[in-house]
Amino acid sequence: MAGAVTGRLSQPRLVARSEAAGEGRVALLSPAVGYWRRAPAEGAVVLPGGDLGEIEVLGVIHELVAPARARGLVRSIGQPRRGQIPVGYGDRLAVLDPDAVGEEAQPEEAAAEAAVTGLAFRASSSGRFYSRPAPQKPPFVEEGQVIERGQTVCLIEVMKTYSRLAYGGDDLPARARVAAVRPADGDDLAAGEVILDLERLEDP
Repeated sequence: MAGAVTGRLSQPRLVARSEAAGEGRVALLSPAVGYWRRAPAEGAVVLPGGDLGEIEVLGVIHELVAPARARGLVRSIGQPRRGQIPVGYGDRLAVLDPDAVGEEAQPEEAAAEAAVTGLAFRASSSGRFYSRPAPQKPPFVEEGQVIERGQTVCLIEVMKTYSRLAYGGDDLPARARVAAVRPADGDDLAAGEVILDLERLEDP
């Protein structure tokens, strides 16, 4: 097994624009000209800071997140969902129905709000994500846990070689609380994809 490496922190982020869409619904708009990937499925719940996929702008891939006041069920996607979708500035990406989101979505909002602040731990390379050292073992980190620099976050597997990914980076605090673990065991990650949404701890 290879030694530990730390997550990448430099993937840029864009926040979608929004406008009223009638009947209390909210339309999410593209914040840039580029190619949109990984559009959310119709019926998915979108919360503030939630994942809306990625936009490639002039060859640079940006994480796309929902604006702070966006909350609702995806009722329609403005473009075909599959593949790479060309979008212009202000193009409609999706329409959200806030009234369709029930109380079950409430526990997710703390993690979503943490995500919109931009405090996140990201994959340093592409590979397959594993949250624990073995199937019968507990996960390296869990939601609500406080983690410290150098602590193992997960395993990344590339061609049967497993590397431990350790928490750290110049743009992250020495200690933070895990608001959410985004991938599930066995998920394939791209370099720069968010693994942990984090909450900054109050100074003692």
